[in-house]
Formats: sequence, C-alpha cells, structure tokens
Amino acid sequence: MSEAESFLNDVLQGLAASRPALPCKYLYDQRGSALFEAICQTQDYYITRADLALHDLYLDEISLLIGPDAHVIEFGSGAGIKTRKLLASLNQPRAYTPIEISASALNESETLLRRQFPDLEIRPLRADYTQAIDDEELLLEPPARRRVIYFPGSTISNFDHEEARHFLARLLSVIGDQGGVLIGVDLLKPTERLVRAYDDSEGITAQFNLNLLERMVRELDARIELDAFAHEARFNEEQNRIEMHLLAQRDTTIEIGNHRFAFRQGESIHTENSHKYSIDGFRSLAVSAGLTATQTWTDPEGLFSMHWLTVSKPGTNASP
Repeated sequence: MSEAESFLNDVLQGLAASRPALPCKYLYDQRGSALFEAICQTQDYYITRADLALHDLYLDEISLLIGPDAHVIEFGSGAGIKTRKLLASLNQPRAYTPIEISASALNESETLLRRQFPDLEIRPLRADYTQAIDDEELLLEPPARRRVIYFPGSTISNFDHEEARHFLARLLSVIGDQGGVLIGVDLLKPTERLVRAYDDSEGITAQFNLNLLERMVRELDARIELDAFAHEARFNEEQNRIEMHLLAQRDTTIEIGNHRFAFRQGESIHTENSHKYSIDGFRSLAVSAGLTATQTWTDPEGLFSMHWLTVSKPGTNASP
C-alpha cells in the first residue's frame, strides 16, 4: 500500500470512529515539520531547551557510559544539534544508523552528518521504527562492542502506556545483552505550563495542528470548512497527558469522495497525545518492558529527563 493510500485509509477510519482521531504521524508533512521546528523555538515550548541543557550538562558523563566502539542507532533522522553533540563527544564510535520513514529527511540527515563526520560509518535506514526492525539491516562486520539506541526529545510521550511498554520491549532484541537505550522523557509539571507549551502564545502550534486539515484538502481533495475548526490543547488528568484536538466551532461536515462526516459544535478530532511521567513512573514502565534505568539525568530546572536503560537482570524491581 502506498503512503497516499495509507493516509486516505487512516483518515477515513479515524473520522468514522465513535471518537474521531487521526494518527499524529500525519501532522509531520513538509509544512508540518517546518512548523514543528518553529514551535521548538518558541518561549512557551520548554522541551527543546531543557533537553539541550541536559545534554550540555551531562554529555561527558553520558559518553563515558556509552564507551568506545559503539553502534549508535537513532530512531528518527538525527541531523539536529543533539545528535551532532552526542556523536562528537563519543570515543571512536563504530557506526551511526539513523532510522526514518521519510526519505527526504533521511537524505538530509545523511548529507549533513557525512560533512561533519567524514570518518564515521553512516548507515541510513528507511523504515518505520514503530514496527519491528530486521536485524540484518543493523549488522556490522566486525560487530560493534555495543549497540546504543538514541531516542532524544519526548517522542515516547506520543505512545499510550501500553503502546510505550510494547515499544520498549521490542528494543531488547535490538540492543542485546550488552547494549543500552538513551531515551528522553518529559516530566509532569503544573497543568498551566503544560497546556501553554502545546498552545503557545504565538499561535504556531495552532497552525501546526490545523495544517493536518489543510493537508487533507491538498492530498485527499477533502472538502472542509477550515475556519470551522480551531486548535485546542487540554490536559487529561486521568491519563497524565496533554491532548491536541481540532475542535468544531459550529456544526460542519468533512467530505472525502463519497464519504461524509458530520461534526456538531463542540465535537473534536483528536490528533495527538503527549504523556508526561514522574521519574519513578517511567522507571516502572521500563521495568515492565524488561529494561532497567541504571542512570537518570534531569535538566537544571527539573523539567525534562533522560534515562539510560539496560536489559533487566533477574530480581530487578522498579525502585529508583
């Protein structure tokens, strides 16, 4: 099935659900990705700044923990500053594999990193990292001393807890007994600050969310009254997550081909989740997936965390 067919099928299925929802991956077309980069620069979106501050503070410690001759496998194409900082800090890394479903993002990442790290073996892999990765694609000859999955930012937040547990459990087969996972996790904090981060005062997150409807018009020939929907960010206390919605401001319809979906005023399309964790809460989740956080770091303000996960040994529990 082509990407266009998958997009159409997911949209039709999502809009027909009793609680309409669309996969968050469709927020990130070319314009959506550019808007997300702009979001990361806003004053209200603290995550990028906190993650960078954490890297700057602990990168020497992290690189010593990873050690020499490591095969770094990044989930997401890593041409950003955090990836460059990590690779530059490592002692003789064996290879770097960015895994990304977007060919253009993967090519851009490869070009930028080959320019900065001409002596590093870079092995881009086009794949959906939320699905099983064929180990044949990751084999090196000779093998690296250890594999390290690098998953910065807060992408794990987009999975619900059961999805996150299954995702983490799949990493066991990638890293093996000697490997590790370096993963970023956003932390719980006052609701007002969380909501503001996903509904910034500059209105860029609103453009980002509404761009999904515009993408449906562009790519699926959908008939949508774009001004009938507005961006809304809300905190779900029961699930400890921020939710992004496209909220109908009046009665309206979305038509795609012969399909018609009616929305009453106040009904919404759920487009993204961002789960927030306590440190102990994430450690417990990791243990349930067979991994143990042997080291945890936070930025100076305590807004964001990074965890070094290794395969749990017998008798491991969720205690910090």
